[in-house]
Amino acid sequence: MRVKKPPRLYFSFRSPFSWLALRRLEERLPQAREIIEFVPYWDPDPITTAGLEERDAGFHYTQMSKAKHLYILQDTKRLVAEHGYRMAWPIDMDPWWELPNLAWLKARHLGQDRAFYDAVTQARWERGENICEVDVLSAALEQAGLDPEPLVSAVDDPEIRAEGLDALVQAWHDDVFGIPYFKVGRHRFWGLDRLDAYLDVLLPTLQDLPTPEATTLDDVPAPVLERVGGVDHDTAGGCG
Repeated sequence: MRVKKPPRLYFSFRSPFSWLALRRLEERLPQAREIIEFVPYWDPDPITTAGLEERDAGFHYTQMSKAKHLYILQDTKRLVAEHGYRMAWPIDMDPWWELPNLAWLKARHLGQDRAFYDAVTQARWERGENICEVDVLSAALEQAGLDPEPLVSAVDDPEIRAEGLDALVQAWHDDVFGIPYFKVGRHRFWGLDRLDAYLDVLLPTLQDLPTPEATTLDDVPAPVLERVGGVDHDTAGGCG
């Protein structure tokens, strides 16, 4: 018998929309972390990039234009105010995203991924701290009652490095091009504003109820499918 894959959610410590989406998700579905497979997604460093190339994989996300970046700043500020959240903008200077993401993977092995995620997102989005610096990340973890040493040293662990590479290869094959990115079976949803649609499909599966048919591209003309970027002259999407 074929085993059904769990619903999946790609998240990013970098993305404000990922942070907002996960907060809203857990407000709507408090048991989300027990039900959904969380997968980290980040801009790979040279070591990880080389590993992706060796696996014939890549990275779909493309850096956005300045105009889109400025819009996201304004849009995020509006959304934070709308939901009554507290936020402080972090300033990223040559961030090394392997550090927090591989540390999260290590925390998951130790059963500390929930506490780790909460500590790191609070540091980044509520205090504006640079979580890609070892000292800053360590202080945030200590404040949350976690031992930082085995977590921040995960970047030097070959097994955790390999696990991180597997996550990004999986994202490549799942066609992840922006964050947050949700999957339930054949259904795919990208972006904060697709959270409700994701839940509309996810929740019936938790109750063994019928789910809607997955949307396909069968009726889209071939020239439209082949003209990549024909309906979006900026990036492939997302701020993740």
